[in-house]
Amino acid sequence: MDRRQRRARAFAGGLLAASMLLTGCAGEGRGGSAAKHADRPGLSGPNGTVGGGGSTGGNGSTAGADASRGVAPEGEQRSVAPAPDYLSTFALDVDTASYGYARRSLSEGRLPAPETVRPEEFVNSFRPDYKRPEGDGFSVTVDGARTTQEGWSLVRVGLATRATDRQGPRPPAALTFVVDISGSMAEPGRLDLVKESLGVLTGELRDDDSIALVTFSDEAETRLPMTRVGGNRDRIRREVSSLETTSSTNVEAGVRTGYDVAVKGRRAGATNRVVLLSDALANTGDTEAQSILRRIEEERRAYGITLFGVGVGSEYGDAFMEQLADKGDGHTTYVSTSEQARKVFVDQLPAHIELRARDAKAQVAFDPQTVEQFRLIGYENREVADDDFRNDRVDGGEVGAGHTVTALYAVKVRAGRSGHLATATVRWLDPANRAPHEQTGSVETGVLAGSVWGGGHDSLQLTAIAAYFADRLRGGALPGAPGYKELATKAGALAERAESKSVRELTDAIVQADRLQREG
Repeated sequence: MDRRQRRARAFAGGLLAASMLLTGCAGEGRGGSAAKHADRPGLSGPNGTVGGGGSTGGNGSTAGADASRGVAPEGEQRSVAPAPDYLSTFALDVDTASYGYARRSLSEGRLPAPETVRPEEFVNSFRPDYKRPEGDGFSVTVDGARTTQEGWSLVRVGLATRATDRQGPRPPAALTFVVDISGSMAEPGRLDLVKESLGVLTGELRDDDSIALVTFSDEAETRLPMTRVGGNRDRIRREVSSLETTSSTNVEAGVRTGYDVAVKGRRAGATNRVVLLSDALANTGDTEAQSILRRIEEERRAYGITLFGVGVGSEYGDAFMEQLADKGDGHTTYVSTSEQARKVFVDQLPAHIELRARDAKAQVAFDPQTVEQFRLIGYENREVADDDFRNDRVDGGEVGAGHTVTALYAVKVRAGRSGHLATATVRWLDPANRAPHEQTGSVETGVLAGSVWGGGHDSLQLTAIAAYFADRLRGGALPGAPGYKELATKAGALAERAESKSVRELTDAIVQADRLQREG
């Protein structure tokens, strides 16, 4: 097998795994990239980790008082929550596209636009070793440590689902691929890689799987209706190999037609997905997301068909793709090279085809006796009203097997106070019967005795570095945040200790950002 074939096979395997990924938060929720186990720094969490409590089913009272949230516009940092509001509520989010696109921008010598930087997607690009639950649902881990700024600490809430057996049985897949063939997709590494990958994918799918193919430029065309793979592999390959770039980008037409085809070909008991492969640079038709979003939301609610977005290209419509995936209870990722495609789709993602939770939300209740101020780092566009935490009509995130979700808070502790610090609760609906469940974890102020940068905190350090880096890129100033140079030094030391290529890549990105800022 030559290099070109190996590259295509790697990406195709990723498309299969990713297209069946049951993740997504309308408004991370969505799905996320998982780090290969051998490439994770800090295989044990920092000292003071507290495991989750017992399941409470669907009942329970909300802790804390509700008040005006003071939500900042998207892309701007939320202000510190005013008293007496000591609740933080959000839909789960494990997208990683923001981090991937930022790395691409930095490697090409430009700082990413602040509005494309979402700290939660930087953080969730790395997978800590949180304790896994024995059954479906989530485990809850809460830990933390002091920062270098007096009175301020970082508190981390980690959620994890049970992994699946890669070799075990899986439901059949009904995948509708919506492929951008506009002129911009002619750039090397876009449509050429997609074609090769879909061709190889056809040979790897099972006979009882199904594929549909829709293309779009100025208009959309159904190239292949939902077709069983068994007995039709040659036909599928011919359609894929015939794809050529042309004209402009009418994402609206592509998504609308893709969902029409997916609904018509929907299979009960199968993994039904629309997989959008595009640079998301809409310039024809409805270039605003709202009408497209309404259609996606309708199909998601009526048929459970979710959207997986694969972004490509040096110029990429990040916000547009994210909005589509949000409403489609889907997941977004970004790929710029064949190596990244292999890492994201093959190395990092096992066969996450089992849905562990629907409409998952998290609520963190800080104790006003010990906490003076707190700030959730990221998740601005995933906020949920505190009163809606147990309102199961309010959309949350769909999360698949083997995923982790991390939320990091900057917390100012009241001087001289000790005791209970915070309680974190995750609520989700059973995928089969939609019965509500909850899991809870709590933490005391004693966990903050150590420093974030002290020994034994490698896992928390990586989370902190990713969050601090993202916040600095978008112009924030978190308490205790190191500058680029110090961040790069800390990341480099961590990469060396963990012998981690992914952390080395993070270090390189920080160094590039420091250089570009000084030159600019």
